[in-house]
Amino acid sequence: MFESHSGESPRQLVVDLCRQFYFQGWCTGTGGGISVRDGDRIYIAPSGVQKERIGTADLFVVDMEGAIIQRPANPKLGISACTPLFLNAYRLRGAGAVLHSHSINAMLATLIPGDEFQVTHLEMQKGLRGVGYHDQVRVPIVENTAHECDLADRMAEAMTDYPAADAVLVRRHGVYVWGKDWQQAKTQAECYDYLFQAAVRMRQVGVDPTLPPG
Repeated sequence: MFESHSGESPRQLVVDLCRQFYFQGWCTGTGGGISVRDGDRIYIAPSGVQKERIGTADLFVVDMEGAIIQRPANPKLGISACTPLFLNAYRLRGAGAVLHSHSINAMLATLIPGDEFQVTHLEMQKGLRGVGYHDQVRVPIVENTAHECDLADRMAEAMTDYPAADAVLVRRHGVYVWGKDWQQAKTQAECYDYLFQAAVRMRQVGVDPTLPPG
């Protein structure tokens, strides 16, 4: 069973990460979402709120089946539409944290033609689980839907097809990233975001990011 060993409250972690990712431009306009697992409990930021202003009392707590264990103090808050997608990573990968970013870099990377994002021979890819400098990074891209919850099956299928990837891109939308704990999820989200931006910029200057140098 996954346990938090950070010594930090999972509630406070979600609040702190929401605030940090807001200022990085990943969770602006009430978009995006963050969840952290502690044992069999998952702490999730609410839906449709200013992510930089939430407090520890504003979170939902659900079990591994998605049943609500604790509601926020404010009864007007709604559970995140990302919840079924977060649960995919907890159930299928044993994740300790899952992040959903609306980063412009992630969105632009999904406009590259094809059903997967690829990049290779970039130093920053070494920050991803099991990836070396010479490896080919592949991240699946699934088509967006009008409602976030309807993406759950597509995400689960992509995760099955790409066991080496700890992320799923959503066309014209953003990305889901996870890790064994919040530290790895955060680190990988930052590395993926760098790679998304690098690939888009490389193409702008006529360099194919999917090919090795030389």
